[in-house]
Amino acid sequence: MSGSLHGKKILVTREENQAKEFSDKILQHGGKPIEAPLLKITCIDQEDTRNYFNAIEKYQWIFFTSANGVRCFFQLAEKYNLVNNKLQTVRMAAVGTKTEKALNAYGYSADFVPAVFNAEVMAEEFLSNFQADSPILLVRGTRSRDILPEQFSQNGVVFDSIVVYRTSFNAAVEAQLNEILKQKDLDFITFTSPSAVEAFVNAANAESNAICVCIGTTTETRARELGFSSVITADEFTIEGMIESVSKYIVGEG
Repeated sequence: MSGSLHGKKILVTREENQAKEFSDKILQHGGKPIEAPLLKITCIDQEDTRNYFNAIEKYQWIFFTSANGVRCFFQLAEKYNLVNNKLQTVRMAAVGTKTEKALNAYGYSADFVPAVFNAEVMAEEFLSNFQADSPILLVRGTRSRDILPEQFSQNGVVFDSIVVYRTSFNAAVEAQLNEILKQKDLDFITFTSPSAVEAFVNAANAESNAICVCIGTTTETRARELGFSSVITADEFTIEGMIESVSKYIVGEG
């Protein structure tokens, strides 16, 4: 697929620490990435966080729905001296391959990854294939969706939620974003979360005819709700899947 992006200009809106990986892949496939990181991810330590770590052995499963959640969870685990042997009896679930790789980086593997990388399928497949006899710990961010809590509540699954990171708008990039949009030469705008779509709509003062590229159906739904009509969505909900979907679109367009 090398060269498959044919020099197209592609706006990368994901958080700064993750933007470079996406931009590098766009370059590898012959595209021209332009970064405007619309979101900031900040690890947070709430008042009751220590209690969850002190009682970690009571949980049968820990659910991670993002790589950011993994990173901030283990940052807090180190702060509270959570020793590895306390986690050895706990099973871990990851929403997708990127989250699973984040777990691998800390020396853990995922015992469950859904076939489709979103919370709806994660809940459905878990409830169909596993019996939760002990509480589950959901690792979340301030803007995480409520799909898992709602599904678990409806099905009588006992769980706790720990919020380990905050997602906020990166106001410092607003002027830069609008300068980019004024050039009127973007081909594609990429979004890897509904929050990124919302941040873009709130920050953009200029219109763009660029094609909207979404990492998955949840992000696509939010993009359409907020007025995007030309939308393509990755078949596999990863940045590699996004690049492949753009490549297919370019071939079809040609």
